[in-house]
Amino acid sequence: MQFIKKTSSRRSILGYVIKLGLVLFVILVIVFLLNKIDFPAPKKDIEKIIPNENFKIVK
Repeated sequence: MQFIKKTSSRRSILGYVIKLGLVLFVILVIVFLLNKIDFPAPKKDIEKIIPNENFKIVK
């Protein structure tokens, strides 16, 4: 039995390109669908008063 070494890497490169294209397509679809969702903005302003005694002067 004689072993034959495959020297052509064209199929593997084509497979990587197809997989990369599919991944990019899926990411673009997810971003597009997330962009369509209308998330509500907060209605109440958040305000926290910090007392001056918590600050330390560093020289």
